[in-house]
Amino acid sequence: MAAVIRPGRIAYTDAWALQTRLIDQRARGEIEDTVIVCEHDPVYTVGRRRDAMANVLAAGDVPVIEVERGGDVTWHGPGQVVVYPILLLEGAKRDLHAHMHRLEALMIDVCADFGIDAGRDPRNTGAWVSGPDGSGRKIGSVGIACRRWVTWHGLALNVDPDLAYFERINPCGFQAGAGEAGIMTSMARVLGRRVQAEEVMGRVVARVEGW
Repeated sequence: MAAVIRPGRIAYTDAWALQTRLIDQRARGEIEDTVIVCEHDPVYTVGRRRDAMANVLAAGDVPVIEVERGGDVTWHGPGQVVVYPILLLEGAKRDLHAHMHRLEALMIDVCADFGIDAGRDPRNTGAWVSGPDGSGRKIGSVGIACRRWVTWHGLALNVDPDLAYFERINPCGFQAGAGEAGIMTSMARVLGRRVQAEEVMGRVVARVEGW
């Protein structure tokens, strides 16, 4: 069973510092598997993919932070549920692809709890839904890192954020687009109604506590 930490809305740098402390503690066996479930103040994060920084188009007053996770550039902020699993992968669990699939499955299952039919894209990571034009829209993103076989970073599920922030970047390397033309979507946009992040966090916690 994983322990869950819910710090509420927290600055990205504070969450990063918390993760780094927990990684070392988990590697030394001082704590059990732990999952952080939170929201962030607005921030753009840039992963290790080559030339990812070039996909930041117009950050404006939003901080841009380079991080250790895989992947390209994305946005975090209010209305988005972020999950950081600090898990020790031992034995047969030492499979980062399986870990990524577990994170994708978590988002897909939580979307199903709200009546949203999300799934995987065979070419791209994350959780996806069909857009109004029939093409795929990304509702949740995954980007991980691993140190001493302890995972960190994780996933971001768009519940009811201001999607206009994604127009300032090429999110996850996809071409920026405005409104419904953008690659990114949210649970609220799919359902056509407001969705509370706190309610979604409750569903996430219920699932990750069993990890």
